Parts: sequence; C-alpha cells; structure tokens
Amino acid sequence: MEEVEDIVIVGAGIAGLTTSLGLHKLGIRSLVLESSGGLRVTGFAFTTWTNAWKALDAIDIGDSLRQQHKQFYWNLTTSTISGLQTAAMSFEAKGKHGDHEVRCVDRKLLLEALAKELPSGTIRFSSKVVSIDESGFYKLVHLADGTILKTKVLIGCDGVNSVVSKWLGFKAPAFTGRAAIRAWVNFKSSHGLEPKLLQFFGKGFRSGFLPYDDNDVYWFFTSSQEKEIEDDPAKMKQFVLSKLENVPDEIKAIVENTELDFIISSPLRYRHPWELLWGNISKGNVCVAGDALHPMTPDIGQGACAALEDGVVLARCLAGALLKEQSGETKEKGDKEREEYKRVEMGLKKYAKERRWRSIELISTAYMVGFIQQGNGTVTTFLRDKILARYLSGLLLKRADFDCGKLSNSRM
Repeated sequence: MEEVEDIVIVGAGIAGLTTSLGLHKLGIRSLVLESSGGLRVTGFAFTTWTNAWKALDAIDIGDSLRQQHKQFYWNLTTSTISGLQTAAMSFEAKGKHGDHEVRCVDRKLLLEALAKELPSGTIRFSSKVVSIDESGFYKLVHLADGTILKTKVLIGCDGVNSVVSKWLGFKAPAFTGRAAIRAWVNFKSSHGLEPKLLQFFGKGFRSGFLPYDDNDVYWFFTSSQEKEIEDDPAKMKQFVLSKLENVPDEIKAIVENTELDFIISSPLRYRHPWELLWGNISKGNVCVAGDALHPMTPDIGQGACAALEDGVVLARCLAGALLKEQSGETKEKGDKEREEYKRVEMGLKKYAKERRWRSIELISTAYMVGFIQQGNGTVTTFLRDKILARYLSGLLLKRADFDCGKLSNSRM
C-alpha cells in the first residue's frame, strides 16, 4: 500500500516533534513516524540551557514548561579527591543574547507539551522505517508493516542509529569507551535541595545532581564503560555509591533513595566532527537533525538543546522554501514538481549551512570537556581541579549563549 505525504519526519523525539510543531505553526502539515508504541522518554530529564529556552519560546511552549521547573542560579563543582569546592559559577549572568536561564526539564513533560500542540494524527506510532528508495522527485519510505510512503521531503530525526543518516552516507557514531548512568528519584515530601547544579569529579568519573521541582531529582554518573554492571541497576547503584564516598550525606541519600526501575545505563557515542565538514547534512529533499545529525557526549548538556535549535531552524528554512510563490505560469506537472524539488533542496541546504559549524563546535567542546573532566591521571586531575575548573564551568555558559532565531523571518 502506497500513501502520499508532503513531509515525512522519522522519529518523534525532541528534534522531530519540534520540527513538526514549527512547521505546523507556519501552516505546513507533516507526518511524524515513531517506531515505538508511544512517546519515548529515555533519559528522564536534561539540563535546559539559555539556547534551548530561546528555541522553546520560538515555538510558544517555553512559558508552560517554566511553570513546572525551577530555575537554577548556581553551578557548584566539587572534587571528591580533595573534598574541596573547585568552582562556583553564578548563572545570573548576562550573555550576548540576554540573561542566562538554566533549568532541568522532565523529558516526558517536554515531549507531551510538543505533542499536545500538534494536530491529531500527526504522529503515527509503531511505524518503523526499514529502507529508503528514490522515485523521481520523491522519496519512497518503506515501513516494517509493508506500507510505502511517497514524500516530497524526508527528515531524519531517528537518533544515533538513524536509517536516514546512513542513507545520506554518514558512518555509525563512534563509541567513546565511556558510559552514562542516568536516574530519577521522587521524594514523597520535599527533598530540601536548593535549585543548583551540583557536580562532583573524581578519578575517572563525573556526577551531577539536578533538582527540577520540589520533589524530583535527576542525577547522572559518567565513567569508563563497565560491562559487568551495565544491565544490572542494583550493581549500577552500588558502583555509584562506592565512587561517591566523599560527598555530603544528602547527596548519597539521593542515590540510595533511587528505585532500581529508574536507573538506566547507556554507552556514550559521538560523531567525529570532521565527518560534518564534508558529510551530507542534506542531499536533495532529505536531511537529518538531532542525534541523527550531531550525536555528542553529555559533558556540556547540549544534545537535547541543540535538537531544539535544529527543529526551529529547519522549520524556518523549509517553510521559507515551500511558501515561496512559484515562478511564472508553470503548467506542466513535471515542471511544477521539478521547481518545488529545487526550492526544497535550497531550503535544506540553507538549514545545513546554518547548523554545520554549530554542530561541529558543540560536539568538539563536549568531547574535550569530557576528556578533561573524567581524566584519572595525576596531571589531568591537577589541571582540572586547580587550574581549569572555572574555565570548564564557563564553557557551559559560553556554548549556551546562542539564539537560533524566531520561527519566521520578514522575508517569508
């Protein structure tokens, strides 16, 4: 069975839903394909930096999310080796694009907020893409259930194992040899923590604790990959506690109170930055966004934030191409299709140009910061704790000081 769609977006994650909502607000319909049976909320929560709030405001859901998540005002970094605080950085700073704003956002609430704004039927669940073919100016998207979707535009927001990025010629993301344990804990009564980003560094590991409302805390722990614990939440929990012996009791209590069902581990992967220098972010009427474009390590907390940026920029560039008047009195169907294809191609090239260097910068910074922060050598540890702590903290704000722009521009 073959169906015809103007725009098909593969993946109902942050990038896919943001792109779809951006297009919807500009009057353009899209179909979002999601392989799972519902919205996926792997990861529990994420740090939402200034640049992410600019993007959320561009699609008009920023204010509703602000009401549900506390704003952070400090980033406190402590060495578990010396027990001393190595950096204290205020988020009450002004950047090039206005005041900084940092919160920890519940991933489920974000995805639900995005999905709620979309017209009914926009997201099609249990729709796994297995292959992509070409048919003239269209792409044929083959699903596991035998359905074939014929589309004018194909957008891959299908994560690190993206079928679309593979079609564009990208290699699979590289493994770093590190892993991240992520967890969420709900305290039945108030946890009593102030709204601060608390980070702890030791020999070969980094950990962070982020209270995003009065009762809930998200925490993470990154270290070298430990194969023997990665599928066992109980072992993960004990491993983390063994590494955090020298942290305050209130921090240990967060880990101790975390239920095993809410502890997950995943290997850290990233795209080599040089692949984006010559790789095809777009090709004809196909492009990628989010983790399909720029998988990165979580060391500067920009993966999801960059996906929000992608969605706004992509919707703006694509709408700018699709909403242009057709030139002249084009009568033949083939000529109309060719002209529309060219306009889409130019719109996606504009998107790729805007996102290429931003993606390279974020991937490179995240990898460098992670390398230094998780170093376990004597020299690396000394540099991190004594000399570079404040510089590394400052990089978080520097990379967050970015505005992806409004959803539409005056020329559209």
